[in-house]
Amino acid sequence: MGNSNRKSRFYKAFLLLLARATTPELVKQVQFLKTENAMMRGMLPKRINLTPAQKRRLLRFGKPLGGAIRHFISIVSYRTFCRWRGEKRGPKRNLKIGRPRTEAELTEIVVRFARENDGWGYTRILGEMKKLGLRKIARNTVKNILIAHGFDPAPRRGEGTWDEFLKLHRTTLWAMDFLTKEVWTAIGRVTYHVLFFVEIATRRVHVTGITHSPDGPWMAQQARNLSILFEETGSRPEIILKDGDKKITAQFDDILASCGVRVKKISRKSPNLNAYAESWASAIKRECLDKFIVMGERHLRYLVHQYVAWFNSVRPHQGLDNAVIGDAPSVPPEKVRVRDGLVCESRLGGLLNHYRRVA
Repeated sequence: MGNSNRKSRFYKAFLLLLARATTPELVKQVQFLKTENAMMRGMLPKRINLTPAQKRRLLRFGKPLGGAIRHFISIVSYRTFCRWRGEKRGPKRNLKIGRPRTEAELTEIVVRFARENDGWGYTRILGEMKKLGLRKIARNTVKNILIAHGFDPAPRRGEGTWDEFLKLHRTTLWAMDFLTKEVWTAIGRVTYHVLFFVEIATRRVHVTGITHSPDGPWMAQQARNLSILFEETGSRPEIILKDGDKKITAQFDDILASCGVRVKKISRKSPNLNAYAESWASAIKRECLDKFIVMGERHLRYLVHQYVAWFNSVRPHQGLDNAVIGDAPSVPPEKVRVRDGLVCESRLGGLLNHYRRVA
């Protein structure tokens, strides 16, 4: 009780002092009180938990000051004070303003149509939805959905890109190229050439020949071997993409043309047009051949054979959504070990591994 009386007398004296003070004196007094308050706040913990009654007192004296309170308040942040003031008024009503959002199912259908059909604009998508009897939505709604999901709402026009061409024709396209490897032989170091073909649609690789002398007769024989491969596998491309390598002779092209396969030369200085072949040549070098000092042609053939069998049968491919190509001619693994219900099959001394579950 005595403590309450002392506080009451202090506030009365303070208010009497303020009433008698002039404006310059008030400024000095306020400055003194702010300095004193800052010193006292420095001695207190960083966070001060106030009771509901103390919050109400701050609100009662602070609200009349309006926005000027930001220059005085120090016990809590100005943002916290504003939040208290909002709670005092009561929670805001959750009012839904504007048109209702498009149903998630319709949004999913619009995105699917755009993803699976590069040449469709929002008008074409709207027509397809109407044909299917789906709920009618506005043209701008379809347009906004496409923009929100990163699609161009206008249909594509013009000749298109090389990637689009490959996507449309990939089932009829193969790519061919040479890769080279330095091989140590009895007469010294010799450069060997490996001729390979890539099925663009499936990523399957065919190596038809390895030689240190890829002359015209050898290339003609590779063309004949390739025609036999077409008959055995039942897989025949319409076009084989090649670069400007002089080793690929006109006779090679003519033999394949007699089988109904056209060899198409890509533009000069455009390695990206033969990207699938370039990618495979880099992969076999990086993942296999560069790891070995190759001693003789037989050693090179063994390494290439092991890698191709691993690549075609068990290696996941990002371009196929991390699926494997499929069955390939079986090459017995060098060793098999079982751990934790998994079988690890290794090739080339553990350089090429793959895993499968125990049956």
